[in-house]
Amino acid sequence: VSDAQEKGIGIIHQEIVLVPYLTVAQNLFLGREIKTKFGTVDMRETNRRAGELLANLGVNIHPDTLVESLTIAQQQMVEIAKALSTNAKIVILDEPTASLTKRESEELYRIVDQLKEKGVSIIFISHRFEDMYRLASRVTVFRDSQYIGTYDVDGITNADLIKAMVGREISDLFPKPDVQLGDEVLRVEKLSRTGFYKDVSFSVRAGEIVGLTGLVGAGRTEVVESVCGITRPDSGKVYLEGKPVHIKKPIDAMKKGIILLPEDRQKQGLIMSWGLGQNVTLPTMGKYAKCGFNDNKKERDLAKQLLEEVDTKAVTIFDPASSLSGGNQQKVVVAKALSQEMKVVIMDEPTKGVDVGAKAEIYQIMGNLAKQGYGIVLISSEMPEILGMSDRIVIMCNGKVTGELNKDEATQEGILELAMEKSK
Repeated sequence: VSDAQEKGIGIIHQEIVLVPYLTVAQNLFLGREIKTKFGTVDMRETNRRAGELLANLGVNIHPDTLVESLTIAQQQMVEIAKALSTNAKIVILDEPTASLTKRESEELYRIVDQLKEKGVSIIFISHRFEDMYRLASRVTVFRDSQYIGTYDVDGITNADLIKAMVGREISDLFPKPDVQLGDEVLRVEKLSRTGFYKDVSFSVRAGEIVGLTGLVGAGRTEVVESVCGITRPDSGKVYLEGKPVHIKKPIDAMKKGIILLPEDRQKQGLIMSWGLGQNVTLPTMGKYAKCGFNDNKKERDLAKQLLEEVDTKAVTIFDPASSLSGGNQQKVVVAKALSQEMKVVIMDEPTKGVDVGAKAEIYQIMGNLAKQGYGIVLISSEMPEILGMSDRIVIMCNGKVTGELNKDEATQEGILELAMEKSK
């Protein structure tokens, strides 16, 4: 890393690597501390230089501020200032907008434009087309670790770019299979939780994908968390295969076959420092225990089989989850679900933060689960995803269900109208 810095190459990682309990100034010069003639850290000069760096970027952050008190967007600005403090001529930004709002992304774009004007070269790694169209002059596509090609942004269409990324036509992006639907497997009836949602009802049949959508804050995640025992509803009932079930905690839901794939796979879906195999078999490790000791061979064999089933790209099952891309981490979460006896699979934003190629693979997995007869609830904010993969779509607004549409009648305009309907 120090060799790269000396040669003028700086990188802003997808995951923030600042030290949270140090100040902004201390982070900017970490490992390159400015010393007094007595050999101690010269904090006055450190703060002065840090202030200059931030001011040159047009960033209004005081050098004395603790990093842990900053927003993600502000921390990324500090990362950029840190890269520039080494006189970087090439700056690599790895998925910098993945966790930013639209407004925060615009601020980042402003700073990138400013760096370009100063002659700094930018390599911007992203799966978001808006990043590319807003900033780039050329785009290079990789697929499965292979170089596919480099194109002028002005000379390639969305459809051609997706084909280069996925290896198939855009029309094949949503491989929704035709499935003969079975009996009802899950029914939620008038579920309410004060301050979060009210009188929410919907059902799912075997082999059916039910999309649950709405604007941010509509209450979608909160509803399924109550279904799975993470939170307690104030009233309402949950039925599984026609019979009422009382789910008080997540383990109850898992034992009954209701599995939740959470939105935040890194914090709630995986133990990032553990190997892939350990993550996959974690919910079922009791099955492989003899006299209190694990049968490691059985456990490894199952993990390997399930990871291959979802086509996880990894070297071995011992690789830590942190070593994988977002798309492959999501596949591990799916494999973990497959290790259990399932009836209903709830997927909360399953393609969030993954590229279009990984999305297509996750949609394929989703379709295969439907063909095997599982009931699927797909929570998503992405309209093409909801329209492309759902048999039925349940729309929420301000904690209430405002409408339900079959796939044949659903349109983007119709969904948005229901998603923005005011609660009465």
